[in-house]
Amino acid sequence: MQDLAKADLERFIAGLPKAELHMHIEGSLEPELMFALAKRNSIDLPYASVEELRKAYAFSRLQDFLDIYYQGAQVLLTVADFHDLGMAYFKRLAADGGRHAEIFFDPQTHTDRGLPFSVAIDGLLSAMGEAEATLGVTSKLILCFLRHLDEDAAFETLEQARPYLHRIAGVGLDSSELGHPPSKFAQVFEAAANLGLCRVAHAGEEGPPAYVWEALDVLNVDRIDHGNRSLEDPRLVKRLAAEQMTLTVCPLSNLKLCVVDDMTAHPLKSMLDLGLKATINSDDPAYFGGYLNDNWIAAARGVGLDRDELLTLARNSFTGSFLKPEEQAPHLAAIDAYAAGFTAH
Repeated sequence: MQDLAKADLERFIAGLPKAELHMHIEGSLEPELMFALAKRNSIDLPYASVEELRKAYAFSRLQDFLDIYYQGAQVLLTVADFHDLGMAYFKRLAADGGRHAEIFFDPQTHTDRGLPFSVAIDGLLSAMGEAEATLGVTSKLILCFLRHLDEDAAFETLEQARPYLHRIAGVGLDSSELGHPPSKFAQVFEAAANLGLCRVAHAGEEGPPAYVWEALDVLNVDRIDHGNRSLEDPRLVKRLAAEQMTLTVCPLSNLKLCVVDDMTAHPLKSMLDLGLKATINSDDPAYFGGYLNDNWIAAARGVGLDRDELLTLARNSFTGSFLKPEEQAPHLAAIDAYAAGFTAH
C-alpha cells in the first residue's frame, strides 16, 4: 500500500462507510442456512453435509456456478425463508460498514418452480424494512430478468411485478451472458423505462465489449454490472469515463469464475487510472468466498489500492447508487469525516 500498512488497511476498510450495488440475494444463501431451510421445508439436498456442499463450490466458468445456484434456491419456499435470507445478508453488510444496498432478486427462479411472485418479494421487503429499523441499513430492490429465458418470459415477470412497482427501484439482466446479448431484451427494458424504473445490466463479464455497447445504446442502462472487458475497447473506455457510467465490479467473483487468473491481475486499479467510475461489490458472496469487506481487502492487497483510491471507491458506491442527491449527501459527509478522523498505527 502506498500509505496504509497491512493492519491499517484492513482497519481502514472495516470502518469505511460504503454501499453495495451488485449483490444477488439468492447468492448470499450460505450452506448453513441452506441446510436449515431444507430441514424446515422437508427438502432433501444432494449433499451429506455443509462441508460437502462447500467443496462443490469449485467453479471454472459462470455456468458451473449457475447450476448449483439454481439448485440451492429450491430450499426457498416461504415468505419467512426469504425474510431470513435477506436479514442474514443485511447483518453481514452492517458488520462490514455497509450503509446502503441495492440488491438483485430473480423472481423467475422462483415463479418457474411454482411459487407466487409475492412470496419472494414480500419476504425480501419485510427484511429490508427490518434492516432499516434495527441496523440503520437502507436498501433498494432490483428485479432481474434471466437472460437465458426469452423476452416474453421477462414481460410476464414485469407484469407480475406491477402491484409492487412502487417498491422496486429498477430492472436488471443476469444469468448466462454468452449467447444472450442485451439487445435480446430491448423491448422489455423500454417498457420498464416507461414505467419509471431504473435499468442496469450485466455486461462485459464473460461477454465481449459489444455487449456493453448494447447495454448502453439499446437498453439505455443507468449502470453497467461488471464491465471488465470494456477495457479491451479504448473507444468504449473513453465513453464510459466521459459519461461517468458506474461499473459495479466484483473482484472475488471474477477470481472464482476465472475472469482473472490472479487478484494481482484484476483491472480495478486500471479502471480508476482510466477515470472509470468503478465500485466494489460481492456479487454472490456465499458462493464466491467473501462479502463486501472481503472483496475490498482482496482487491486492495492484490492491485495496491491506496487511501485516496479507497475513498474514491467508497464515494462512487453512493454517487453511483439510486439514492437521491440529498440522500447521498450524509453518506458522503460520513466518508469525509471518517477519513479526517482515521489515525494509522
